[in-house]
Amino acid sequence: MNAKAANVTNSIRSLSRSFPDGQIPVVRTIWLASLGSALEFYDFVIFAFLAPVIGRLFFAAGLADWVRQLQTFAIFAAGYFARPLGGITMGHFGDVRGRKRIFTLSIFLMAVPTLLIGFLPTYQSIGMAAPILLLALRIVQGIAIGGEAPGAWVFVAEHAGRGRTGFAVGMLTSGLSFGILLASLVALYTTSAFSQAEIAGRVWRFPFLLGGVFGFTALWLRRWLAETPVFEDMRKRAAIAQQMPFGVVLRNHKRSIGIGVLSTWMLTAAIVVVILMSPALLQSLFRVSPQSALQANLAGCAALCLSVVAVGVATDRFGMRRVSVVMSALLTFGVYVCALFWSGTNTVSVGTAVHHCRNRSRLRDVGSDGYGCRISACDPVYRGVDLL
Repeated sequence: MNAKAANVTNSIRSLSRSFPDGQIPVVRTIWLASLGSALEFYDFVIFAFLAPVIGRLFFAAGLADWVRQLQTFAIFAAGYFARPLGGITMGHFGDVRGRKRIFTLSIFLMAVPTLLIGFLPTYQSIGMAAPILLLALRIVQGIAIGGEAPGAWVFVAEHAGRGRTGFAVGMLTSGLSFGILLASLVALYTTSAFSQAEIAGRVWRFPFLLGGVFGFTALWLRRWLAETPVFEDMRKRAAIAQQMPFGVVLRNHKRSIGIGVLSTWMLTAAIVVVILMSPALLQSLFRVSPQSALQANLAGCAALCLSVVAVGVATDRFGMRRVSVVMSALLTFGVYVCALFWSGTNTVSVGTAVHHCRNRSRLRDVGSDGYGCRISACDPVYRGVDLL
């Protein structure tokens, strides 16, 4: 019992240790880094939750709804296409100039365009210049998050040290996930408290303006963070890279890069489709109300915030490979079940409407299909849907 108590005490002391010169403890460093990343990631993802209203405001009213939504998500995706540029550029300077400086720069590059989006004129005011400006600001956001996410993971991992890397990275990822949760909460409040006309008027701007405030708050919080001990040791030993760090990595770590890229693609696809795009897709494809779609998304975000910490601790104990295999299988199973549920629900609803239509062929309006769509005529189209 005494040995176990001593081990627990030593672990707590190790986690709470302070670095020289009065620098803040490791746990507090991880917490501050995670909070800052949450506020920054809010800025990046709030766009996705407001995609329906952005599509109506920044593109021509004469376009079909699906075209506007496609163009809106294309602008959203532009941020992801810009992420590699931000990751490579900021990663280089993070190796040369220090982790903390780039960690701070990335949040500044995120806060400014988010604030500016809140002041952008719409298509009705300046025409095609509106979506072009929106695209330019979204690209800057992508560059910023491209430096933020990997930089943040490196930052907390180097502070935590061996044996606690999973916990530290899990906490940081929980912070990023909390940013999604916060954006979902703001979007849910916006759609619940205001009418669609009010949101399209001025209310849509407030989440972006709030994001700008969050960004500069996170920038202020990061002044309390210290440079990582790993980089400080490199500086003392004059071991800072003199060559292009990106070239060194490509030359010496090709296999690790390939595995990392493939894993990141899977993670990004899951987050974008299952978490970020789900509210808009549920509204457009299945006619789920905005409030219901965002409430479901809120529950998913909350589960994500908690689970990533548990998974991080598990990787410290059982290893990355074992945990990754189990979690990948659970993710695949969960997405498949959800897809079957929504597809099955929609098929039953449409099939019921078709059957009702056939039995009452004299009526021109047979009501709703369960998702708010009016069935207004009994023509062969519904029989075709029934066969599908």
